[in-house]
Amino acid sequence: MSGQSPLGSSQPTVRKSVLPGGLRVVTESLPSVRSVALGIWVGVGSRDEDLAHAGATHYLEHLLFKGTAKRSALEISATMDAVGGEMNAFTAKEYTCYYARVLDADLPLAIDVLSDMVIGSLIEPRDVDAERNVVLEEIAMNEDDPGDTVHEAFTAKVFGDTPLGRPILGTVESINAITRDQINEHYADRYTPPHLVISAAGNLDHDTVVQLVAAAFGPALGKFDGATPAAPRLRDSGGLWEGYGSAAGSGVTLVTRDIEQANLVLGCEGLSRTAQQRFALGVLNAALGGGMSSRLFQEVREKRGLAYSVYSFASQHADTGLWGIYVGCLPSKADEVLSICSAEVAKVVDAGLTDEELERGKGQVRGGIVLGLEDPSSRMTRLGKAELVYPSLEPVDEVIASISAVTHEDVRAVAAEVLARPKALAVVGPFDDAAGFAGALT
Repeated sequence: MSGQSPLGSSQPTVRKSVLPGGLRVVTESLPSVRSVALGIWVGVGSRDEDLAHAGATHYLEHLLFKGTAKRSALEISATMDAVGGEMNAFTAKEYTCYYARVLDADLPLAIDVLSDMVIGSLIEPRDVDAERNVVLEEIAMNEDDPGDTVHEAFTAKVFGDTPLGRPILGTVESINAITRDQINEHYADRYTPPHLVISAAGNLDHDTVVQLVAAAFGPALGKFDGATPAAPRLRDSGGLWEGYGSAAGSGVTLVTRDIEQANLVLGCEGLSRTAQQRFALGVLNAALGGGMSSRLFQEVREKRGLAYSVYSFASQHADTGLWGIYVGCLPSKADEVLSICSAEVAKVVDAGLTDEELERGKGQVRGGIVLGLEDPSSRMTRLGKAELVYPSLEPVDEVIASISAVTHEDVRAVAAEVLARPKALAVVGPFDDAAGFAGALT
């Protein structure tokens, strides 16, 4: 595998090797920097959990920092701090990532520490008990943030009581109920070489990275000798979410909170990450609610002063996605704001974008992609996701060309398919009855 930088330079080079056991190593050489971003990506997310394991993936992410046979929790953090390195992790719906950024000379150390955490964690019962309170505090923190709460409520409304609809963190009930054995079972089943991808970008040599990874994983590779990498989950490979289009959830969900602002998300099911129309939806989304010049920002904030924050968003999964509008406004203005948002969506469905909006939307999406690849961490992330959840690594030049090729007909077609779907509305604020919001969905 090889590739070029988005600016056409042939210097950055992408290479891939598959080690015994199906462990993949993908790197991009960036000779102009003095650092390296490293990520270990695991093909497991919260959508892989049944009810008995709800929240286990994120819980496990916490526990992998608590110690291995080689290092205590303090030694893990102190080792990275001693070289000025950055280290963290995150859990998503379909994958988990452990990452670090270090000086190029310290890459061997980063590979050793992260690999040790991922395959050698002890998952001690005392650590499970101690970290349970930390996870519960994180849940409480999210619940105290109405912005987080309204997005969780919207996702649950669209996808229902399914792994996609449930919160990544789990619930207070599921975290209190889960046991060390259940978490360890999740760890043993999912953290195996065929489901792992090591991606790195920066001032590095691919062959050296492969040697370091092979040494760090050692016996774990032998246990899976002959295994092949797990294939990415794609909609075409069997259909993971069965609620496409009108079958997805719609209606109003209300979370009553004694707060000063109404937090609103209005939207519907979107597109999968490999859908051909994703480029048109990206351009449409940018023009409708992606910046200060967007229709929603101009109509809701600039012209009427009804809200401080208003934007639209699109997110993708293997087989489905979300599209929506978020607004934070005074409770007394909620009906007016929702009416304006619904009217602007209807205008786009009926008439599409103007020439100026189409070009501005394209420019915004193109610029965001290229500017997002200006540092090793973003390039490392691109490599990891491309290998784990996409069919292949799309050359940036081809992505830019696909965005530039979006036409008015493409925008109108995706608006008719996605934005015209039945809507779900999530509301967090000082309201007692959801019935009054039903009109916003018609």
